[in-house]
Amino acid sequence: MKRSLIAILTLACVALSAQPVFAAKFITVLTGGTSGVYYPLGVALSNIYGEVIPDAKTSVQATKASVENLNLLNAKRGEVALTLGDTLSHAAAGNEEVGFKAPLSSLRVISPMHTNYIQIVARADSGIKTLTDLKGKRISVGAAKSGTELNARAVLAAAGMSYADFSKVEYLGYAESVELLKNRHIDVTLQSSGLGSPALRDLANSNDVVFVTIPADVVAKVGDAAYVAGVIPAGTYKGQDQDVATAAVRNYLVTHQGLDDDTVYAMTKAMFEHMDQMIAAHAAARGVKIENAADPMPVPLHPGAARYYRERGIIQ
Repeated sequence: MKRSLIAILTLACVALSAQPVFAAKFITVLTGGTSGVYYPLGVALSNIYGEVIPDAKTSVQATKASVENLNLLNAKRGEVALTLGDTLSHAAAGNEEVGFKAPLSSLRVISPMHTNYIQIVARADSGIKTLTDLKGKRISVGAAKSGTELNARAVLAAAGMSYADFSKVEYLGYAESVELLKNRHIDVTLQSSGLGSPALRDLANSNDVVFVTIPADVVAKVGDAAYVAGVIPAGTYKGQDQDVATAAVRNYLVTHQGLDDDTVYAMTKAMFEHMDQMIAAHAAARGVKIENAADPMPVPLHPGAARYYRERGIIQ
């Protein structure tokens, strides 16, 4: 009888050990400031992952956006992040001036995302109408070494200007810059964001503002393939009655090569199969097109994402 009991217990242990063990998948989504477009899109991604991926434990982290996100990813202090394409190129090259002490070779793309538009917005009574009018004014160019601030440097240089041409330069995020402009502490803010930025909507809804054109020839002088000519369509913001020519830079959803293929496959599939939730979070997600995954990218696709795109016939 004793032998029988031992045999039964042994079989029970074997049966239990044969059951699959599911380890929780911790997925931290690195975004940007809470008043920008990255943050609501990151929240939507986190919710989608939590609903669709078994045992996923998701969270969202507000950051200073592109540069900080990529450094955090490289240090494996996050699993997925949003970033501007030009910043991703600088990270791959290890551009120390931008904020990367060495090439970040572990970065991998999950998906091309929406396009950022470089939006230069001034108070209507500032006298600013063109890029040349910016000289001598007070400006906020985004948090130091953020994606927005890198865009500001590039565009201003292409227009023949530097920060020395301004009477005052502030390095603040979207919401903080808007508050300074509302309170007349600055004259103009440059913000790189998706169309319909919450901070700029707030500004335009409560103040008379003008959007400054960035001509196509200035965009061409940036000398970076990540920058293309774009348009802020009329009616994007209150009081903006005409299209505004500007510079545009594509965003990317990225991860690191240490994240396993199955998880990245599931993340890629989940986003595209729940794009309605992304668009509900922010209209900028309408610019996320699966066919763009076939375009050249600053760093390689993650193998898990590539598997999904092959299944969909997007890449070979």
